This record gives sequence, structure tokens and C-alpha cells, in this order.
Amino acid sequence: MSSALEQATLAGGCFWCLESAFNQLQGVARVKSGYAGGHTENPTYKEVCTGSTGHAEVVQITFDPTVISYRELLEIFFALHDPTQVNRQGNDIGTQYRTAIFFHSPAQEAAAHEIIAEIEADKMWPDPVATQVAALETFYPAEDYHDNYFERNPQNQYCQAVVSPKLAKFKKTFAARLK
Repeated sequence: MSSALEQATLAGGCFWCLESAFNQLQGVARVKSGYAGGHTENPTYKEVCTGSTGHAEVVQITFDPTVISYRELLEIFFALHDPTQVNRQGNDIGTQYRTAIFFHSPAQEAAAHEIIAEIEADKMWPDPVATQVAALETFYPAEDYHDNYFERNPQNQYCQAVVSPKLAKFKKTFAARLK
């Protein structure tokens, strides 16, 4: 890994799904679940789940841009969730499950808008992309028990019903990018 690591902060529904996928990619040094885009300082998982804090469940990805580009991370992000759903992903409903890209730099902002425009132009989805693009103001790490949640709890009903099928599709689609 290069010493010039960068970060990406993405929201695409439950952070367990995104974390388990991004952790398996070459060039990804770390993935941390957390919260961003809200108005409550130091929110807890329980508070975020109520929808009252304004935060989205996010993953903050620390990556080596010489191995995997920000653009590639966004391409994978858009393949992992439905970016047309407003405030939900499947049966997970609420503003905490919205689709969002919280950019860290003007270059990341430009890349986010560019890929969304391409998705729209290619009519990849029947509905318009609802992914919010906003500057990352504050990232609040989630409680430690969320770290590697799927790997530590593969028999959990939610993991079996939601995370496992997404991960299987991800592994098949992005096999060449896996560690």
C-alpha cells in the first residue's frame, strides 16, 4: 500500500452490507462503519435508527488510489445498492438508509456528479438516481460491535437474508478486484 491513502465516505443502506463488500477489495486498507450527514453530535446507533438525528449509515473507506481509484469505488458502490430508492434500501426504510456520497475533496465531488450523470445518460435504472452528493462535515464512527459485523455474525437472520445474497453477487461481479 502507498503511504498516500485517501478516504471515501458512502451511504447505501445498511452499513453492514457495504462494509463486508469493501473490506474484500484490493487497495482497501480499512472500512469503518459510522454516521454522517446529520445534526446530532456523537449519535448512537439506537438514536440513528429512530431517524431523528438526520444521519445516514455510512462506511468510511481508507484506500490506496494507486491500487483502486475513487472512481472504481463509486462504480462498485452503485453496483451494491439501488441508487434510485429515496430513504430506503429494500425493507430498510428511513432517512438513515438513504443513498449518499459524502465527498472529501472537489475532485471527489466532480467524480460523483460525473458518474451519476453517466448512469442517468445510460438509463441504467428506470427511475432517476436519488443519491445525495454532499461535503462530508463530520464522520462519527459507529460502535465497535458494528466492525466486521457480517463476518462475526453470519448466522444473524438479517445477514442471511440481506447481506449474504448481496455479498455473493458482489464476489461474482468483482472477483478480479478481491484480495
